[in-house]
Amino acid sequence: MSLDPTTVVTLLGIVGLAAVGIGGRRRKQDGIGEWTVAKRGFGAFTTWFLQAGEAFTTFSFLGLAGIAFGGGVAACFALCYLSINLILQYFTMPRMRELGVQGGYLTQADFFTDRFRSPLLGKVVAVVGAVFLLPYLQLQITGLGLIVELATGSAAGGRLSMVLATVLTVGFVLWSGIRGIARVAYLKDFLMVIGLIVLAVGVLASLDGGLGGLFTTIREERPALLGFDQEGYDTAWFISAVVISGIGGGLGTMAHLWPPVLAAGSGRALRKNAIWLPLYQLALMIPVIVGFAGVLGLAPDSPGNAVALTLAGQTLPGWLVGLVAVAAASAAMVPSAAIIVGISSLVSRNVLGVRGDRAQLRVTHAVAIAAAGLALLLGLARPDLLSNLLLLTYGGLTQLAPAIVMGLARRVRLSAAAALSGVLTGVAVLTWLTFGGVDAGTVDPGLPALLANIAATAAVEAVRRRRHRPALPPEPALAGPPTAATRS
Repeated sequence: MSLDPTTVVTLLGIVGLAAVGIGGRRRKQDGIGEWTVAKRGFGAFTTWFLQAGEAFTTFSFLGLAGIAFGGGVAACFALCYLSINLILQYFTMPRMRELGVQGGYLTQADFFTDRFRSPLLGKVVAVVGAVFLLPYLQLQITGLGLIVELATGSAAGGRLSMVLATVLTVGFVLWSGIRGIARVAYLKDFLMVIGLIVLAVGVLASLDGGLGGLFTTIREERPALLGFDQEGYDTAWFISAVVISGIGGGLGTMAHLWPPVLAAGSGRALRKNAIWLPLYQLALMIPVIVGFAGVLGLAPDSPGNAVALTLAGQTLPGWLVGLVAVAAASAAMVPSAAIIVGISSLVSRNVLGVRGDRAQLRVTHAVAIAAAGLALLLGLARPDLLSNLLLLTYGGLTQLAPAIVMGLARRVRLSAAAALSGVLTGVAVLTWLTFGGVDAGTVDPGLPALLANIAATAAVEAVRRRRHRPALPPEPALAGPPTAATRS
């Protein structure tokens, strides 16, 4: 891997991000509580960056441009589902925080254990959360390697960067916990916006007629990209992907999104963020535009995930390509760190049930290393399309949505048995549709799995209520005609 300006800027940026995270530690950590949710006092400013940092990821840079390149306006599904996310979060997140403070929750599974009075349900949810977050972690690590590979032109450099970034991310997470993630999130969001703006200016400046000319040419030469007629990206795909991803993010089904909520100092801070976070969606239009630009400037068989940085390399000087690569790398490292916290705390606290603050923290750290190592191995051995990994995560974790809705109510009227049956049914159907060779067309398999989940939940709850329905009191005997005894 040659040390050209792009490579130097990229590698220095990755190391610098980790250094910022290491500097986030404030005090000695005696337990998982400080490491996971700090002192539950983060204000709106810190919570804003944490929530944005974990929601806008490598997919925002690479995956969206790739979908726009191959599927056209179908890439706007991200704008739709994020809007649904934030509308739902305005109502759900403050309630989650309120329950978390009352019950001392540190993880998503704590919510299930407490609200449904079922440690078994909490364990199952923890396993589901950890298993389906793992491909999401793989997505971030794989995406980061692809970013460096495309920026530097070295496949070996991409693999090396995956290892380096994973080690550095695990290092600052173990040392600083959520406070370190918050510090890197400040820098990440700044870099992401700047990087996207630089990318947009460079790409549009290279086009005849700028933005207007781009879409005029698309309308004349590739009008199908402006509708839902592309193979694999039809109306059924768009609607089902929006529904599953919108429900998944809006109802708190992703375990790594709970620590920022539980660490917030007030519900008001969370509501303010839900109002203003849609501003980030303006930035997400840039990868979509870049994907359309790739249709005109790249070969039709170009890899979709390579579109954004390939165009950056064609239109920007090396050091600016490095800046865009660092911004994209930060969009991988912050979510990776949050996912590592989410998986490790679920396993140590809810699956293994480790007792004692210090012991729980040690096991959490060990699981964090193991989870990151496994995701790295999967990323090196079995890289996959970023959008597929994202939708698999959302499809699996959305199976927790019905139980979460019932658990957020003032009074939980759903039994743990019904909730458990629904989750297991949904996960089983999703697994069958995804890996069983079933042809479900372009519909996101998470949607039929969710419908089966709801049906199973309703059926089990109906049976339970019928069995536990209180017996009616016996009817009084009908009075017969008066007898001589009664007349006397």
